[in-house]
Amino acid sequence: MASPASLIANPTQSDTQAPDLVALKTRQQAAWSSGNYAIVGSTLQIVGEELCEALDLKAGSKVLDVAAGNGMMSLAAARRWCDVTSTDYVPALLEQGRARAAADGMRIGFEEADAENLPFDNNSFDVVLSSFGVMFTPNQDRAAAELMRVCKPKGQIGLANWTPEGFIGQVFKTLGKFLPPPAGTRSPALWGTRARLTEMFGAGANSIKAEPRMFNFRYRSPEHFLEVFKKFYGPMLKAFAALEPAAQEELHNDLHALIVRMNRSGDATMVVPGEYLEVVITKR
Repeated sequence: MASPASLIANPTQSDTQAPDLVALKTRQQAAWSSGNYAIVGSTLQIVGEELCEALDLKAGSKVLDVAAGNGMMSLAAARRWCDVTSTDYVPALLEQGRARAAADGMRIGFEEADAENLPFDNNSFDVVLSSFGVMFTPNQDRAAAELMRVCKPKGQIGLANWTPEGFIGQVFKTLGKFLPPPAGTRSPALWGTRARLTEMFGAGANSIKAEPRMFNFRYRSPEHFLEVFKKFYGPMLKAFAALEPAAQEELHNDLHALIVRMNRSGDATMVVPGEYLEVVITKR
C-alpha cells in the first residue's frame, strides 16, 4: 500500500534513480493507518467474489490474502470453504478484518505481514490473492517475487489491480499534479497493465490471464464520494492535509470535475465505472 506521493507516480516512469524505499514504506504505513479504509474497502466486496470465481477456487484450498486491508478477498475465499490466512502490515486493518470474519461466522487466520517480506515458507499456498493491495508496494519486483515464492508449483495468483486509464488511475494522475511522486518510484497503476505483469511474473508463470473489468463506484453524489474519500481513504486524506488551502480547493475542484465527466448516473447520484484488471496467474 502506498503514500499519497507514490500512489500517483507517472505510469511510464522507470527506476532511473534509486528511491529510499524504506522511508517511503514508513510513510505509506502511516497513510494507510490514517482514516478508516474499511469504509471504502467494504464497498469493493463484489470484486473479491468475482475474482474467486475467475480462479475457480476449490473448497479446501490453502489461500493467502496479501495486503488484505479489512479482509474483502479473505472473506470471499472463506465463503468457499478455503483455509484462509489474511495478512496486512497495518494492525488496525487486521482488527477490522477479524471483526468482519466474526460477524459472518467465518474462520480466517490473521497475521501481520509485509508483502515484500512474507513470513511463510516457499511453496506454502495453493492460491495467493491480493485485491487493490500489493499493487501499492514500493518495491514492485520484490513483492511479485514474494507472491511467486510462497505459491505452490501449479498454484494460482489472483490479483485485482486498478488500470492507468480507469477512474482510480485518473484520480492518481490528478493527485500527481499537486504532489509529484518521489524520484525513481514506479506507479502502482503499472500492475494494471499486461506488459508490467509479464515483466514481473512471466519467467515463473505457465500462463497469465488479464481481463479488464469494471467496478461501479456508487455514491449519493460526487460531493459524497469526495467527502468519504477525504475523510476515510488514508492516502487522499494525507494528500489534502499536505496542501495549502488554495491548493486543496483546486484539487477538490479537479477531482469533482473528473467525477462529473465520468458519471453515468443520469441524475444527482454518482455511478462512475472504475476499470481494473482481473488477473489469474498460474505458476510453473
